[in-house]
Amino acid sequence: MDIIAIGEPLLEFSTVGHETLDSAGQFSTGFGGDTSNFLVAAARSGARTGYLTRIGADPFGEAFLGLWQAEGIDTRHVVRAEGERTGVYFISRHPASSVFTYYRADSAASRLAPSDVPAAAIAAAKALHVSGITQAISLSACDAAFHAMTLARAAGTLVSYDPNYRPQLWPLERARAVVARSVELADVAFPNVEEGRLLTGAQDPRDVVDWYAARGPRTVVLKMGADGALLWHEGTLTEVKPHPVVPVDSTGAGDAFDGAFMANLVSGATPQEAAHYAAVAGALTTQGHGAVGPVPTRAAILAAG
Repeated sequence: MDIIAIGEPLLEFSTVGHETLDSAGQFSTGFGGDTSNFLVAAARSGARTGYLTRIGADPFGEAFLGLWQAEGIDTRHVVRAEGERTGVYFISRHPASSVFTYYRADSAASRLAPSDVPAAAIAAAKALHVSGITQAISLSACDAAFHAMTLARAAGTLVSYDPNYRPQLWPLERARAVVARSVELADVAFPNVEEGRLLTGAQDPRDVVDWYAARGPRTVVLKMGADGALLWHEGTLTEVKPHPVVPVDSTGAGDAFDGAFMANLVSGATPQEAAHYAAVAGALTTQGHGAVGPVPTRAAILAAG
């Protein structure tokens, strides 16, 4: 296996058109959850992937199993928990922004624990991907994420980490402490500029990069949306130009960036090559609605880039 991720899938209900939740007559369904989105992106870029998570033994969980199997994502380490439920979220779309409402408390994924982490699978993978959201949804899931990272470090498996800070999930001071320790355990860190400023207190993007780089990863990629990205690798800072598009929906674009980057990196690309490729992947993902449907394949990324 090239890449294994640990985290939380969420089924998506999105209002049709630009209706608000209280006036919505119809919803479209889709798939979300940052680490699930990451794996779809990595798989569509050719990586052999696997997921470590818990889902309810319910129709939503079954739908996710169908998605992952269709995408070629290994589900051997997905726990189907009887009597538990798969989390969901609702999106109310507007031309300028989207409003997210989550129903994930006490979901199956929030009950992840260190005992759910298969050491052999972590050791056999080229890379492990972890998200700050996984650490924020419960103390046991946070412990599971740290356990997975510790196993990966001991086995020589690359660790990639996206803070994906969500203020509504946990207090800023706790998030800062957990993110700082996680970056110390990571080989590749993927902050975005908004959360980077909140978590570090720095305002200049280069200062944000410096905060992450000082904690020991070999590579830091600061995602800046329409402004591209900053890539720091072993002391060298490179500007990554944005791929020009007119965005329709940015949902999942950062996850797609991460997945495309890691798929390229583990296949032998340089960080600079991976970052350019990922910038195109992230941009193309904004050309459609939803977190999964618009995620491009490797052929589409190469054709556009």
